[in-house]
Amino acid sequence: MEPKAKLCCEISWEVCNKVGGIYTVVSSKAQRMVEHYKEKYFAIGPYFPAKALGNFEEKVPPDSCKQVFETLKSEGIECHYGTWLIKGNPNAILIDFSNFAKHKDGIKSFLWDTYKIDSLGTDYYDFDEPVVWAWAAGKLAERLAAACEGSCVAQCHEWLAGGALLYLKSHNVRVATVFTTHATMLGRTLASEGILYRVIDTVDADEEAAKRGQGLKAKHLLEKASAQHCEIFTTVSEITGMEAEKLLGRKPDVLLPNGLDMSRFPTFEESSIKHKLMKSKIFDFLISYFFPYYSWDLDNTLVFFLAGRYEFHDKGIDIFIKALGKLNDRLKAENSEHTVVAFFWVPGDIKAIKPMLLESKTYYKDLKESIGDNLDEIEHNILHGLIANLPLTQEQLFNEDLRDDVKRKLLRFRRKGKPPIATHDLYNEPQDLITQTLLKLGLDNDADDRVKAVYYPIYLSGADNLLDLTYYEAMQGSHLGVFPSYYEPWGYTPLEAGALSVPSVTTDLAGFGRFICTECVPGPNPGIWVLKRWQHSDEDVVDQLAEQMHYYATLPKEDRIDNKIAAREIAAMADWKSFIERYIEAQNKAVEKLP
Repeated sequence: MEPKAKLCCEISWEVCNKVGGIYTVVSSKAQRMVEHYKEKYFAIGPYFPAKALGNFEEKVPPDSCKQVFETLKSEGIECHYGTWLIKGNPNAILIDFSNFAKHKDGIKSFLWDTYKIDSLGTDYYDFDEPVVWAWAAGKLAERLAAACEGSCVAQCHEWLAGGALLYLKSHNVRVATVFTTHATMLGRTLASEGILYRVIDTVDADEEAAKRGQGLKAKHLLEKASAQHCEIFTTVSEITGMEAEKLLGRKPDVLLPNGLDMSRFPTFEESSIKHKLMKSKIFDFLISYFFPYYSWDLDNTLVFFLAGRYEFHDKGIDIFIKALGKLNDRLKAENSEHTVVAFFWVPGDIKAIKPMLLESKTYYKDLKESIGDNLDEIEHNILHGLIANLPLTQEQLFNEDLRDDVKRKLLRFRRKGKPPIATHDLYNEPQDLITQTLLKLGLDNDADDRVKAVYYPIYLSGADNLLDLTYYEAMQGSHLGVFPSYYEPWGYTPLEAGALSVPSVTTDLAGFGRFICTECVPGPNPGIWVLKRWQHSDEDVVDQLAEQMHYYATLPKEDRIDNKIAAREIAAMADWKSFIERYIEAQNKAVEKLP
C-alpha cells in the first residue's frame, strides 16, 4: 500500500525519550515508515539533552527545514534536526520548548475556551509540560506542511501529543490528523481499582475522571477532545477499542496492533542454542541461591517467569501467585519429580542485594574454580578409570588435596534455614504485596515445595551481580512466560517471548491475547495459551492458570519443543513488515478526509 501523503510527522513524547512502551512501538516500526515515506518521514519529540545523548545525532537541517526552524525560533521554539540512531535511521526533530513555556497559561486558556479542557491547577511536569511541547509540535507540523508540495499527515500518540492535534484542528491547518491512544487514562485508573470491566457500560467518564483529581481530569478531557476531533481515531487492540468507545465517546476507525521487527530476533535454531547457554547461567544462579540450604534434581526443573511493572492486579501478579500455590499443592500431592522455579522480574523499592546471596555466589564461584583448575587431571582420571574398568569414585577422580579443599569449601557454602524469597532487601518488605502474598500462600521456599519462588526486584541489565543476564537473555533461558493480565491494551511480553521461541500464557483481556483468539487456529501445542478472563471470576482464572502450568510442567520435552516452534510462528505474524500496512491505511483514510 502506497501512502497518499507526501509528508508524515509522527509526534510522540517518546521520540528519543524512552519512558514506557510507546518508545518500543515508535522506534521498532521506524524502519518501515522510512521505507514508505523516505526522507519525508519526521519523528518529532522533545529535546532533553541527557536523553538525546547516544540516541540522536544532530545534523545540519536541509534547506526545506531551515526557514521553518528560523521562523519557529523567533517564537521561542528551537528545533534540533538530526537522525534517531535506531534501525532505519529516521529523520528526527527534537523541540526545545523551554523558551516557549511562557505561553503555558495562554495555551491552557485556549484549550478551555475551545474544547472545555479544564486544566486549572495542574502540575507543570505532570500535565503542562507535554501540552506546551505538543503545541509547539503542532506549529512545527503546520510550517513543515506549508513548505511541502502535497498532503501532510500528523500521527499523534497519546494525550501527551494531543495538544499538537488540537492546535492543527483549531487553526484550520490543512494537515490530516491521526490520533492513537495506547490506553485510556481513565481506563488504566479504573483497572488499577479492579472495577473497569464492571462499570464500563454505565460509567460517566467525565465525572469519574473529575473524582480522581485535577490531573487525571485534565488528561482525560485532552485525550477525549483529541479522539473526537481527529480525522482518524485509532487504538492498538479490540479490547482497548471497546474501552475507548465507552470512555472517550468514539469508536476507533482503524486498529493498529503493535508489532516487532522480527529481523532483530534469532531464528529458532539460534534460539535453541541460546536457550541452553542462558539456562545454564540461570541454573548456576539457582545453585548458589538454593543449594546452600538443600538440593533437588535440576534435570527435572522448569523456569517460569512473569515480567513487567509492579501493577499487582493489572499485570495479574495476584493470579500468578495464587495459581503457583495450587500448582505447588498438586505437585506435592502427586509426589512429583518435577520442580518449577517461578521468577518475578518486577522492579520494586530496593535497598541492596541480600549480603548472604553475594557470599553464596562467591563461595560457589570459588568451588567451580577449584574444579576448573584441576580439570586436566580429572579428565585424565576419568579416562583412565573407564579404560581400566575402575569404579569412578571420588578417590579415583580427585586427589587427596583437592578432596580436602572441596570439602572445606562445601562446609563454608552450606547454610541453615530457608532460601530467601526476594534477592534484595526491600524498604517496605512487611507491606510488599509479592513477598507477603507468597508467604501467605505457603510459597516460602521450603525444601518440600515443588514450586520455588524468586522475587527479583530490579531491571535485568546484564550486570546486576546476580543473574547477570539481560531481559531477553533471561527470557531465553526460561521455559514459560506467564502474563495473566487484567489490563493490558496490547501486551508486548508474550510477543517478545514468542519471538525468542519461548512459550507463554496471556489472557483475553490483553490486546495481543485477543489478536491470537481472532487470528490463530491453535493446534495441540499452540505455543501461546490464552486464559479466559473476560467475564470470568478471579477464582476461575486461577484454576485455569494452575491447570495450564501443571500441564506444561509435566509435558514431555518433545512437546515443549513443538510449543517453542509454535510460539515463534505466532510472533512472526506480528512483524511490522505486515502490521505497518495498517498505519498507512489509517493515514491514507485521514488524507482522504481533508477538504
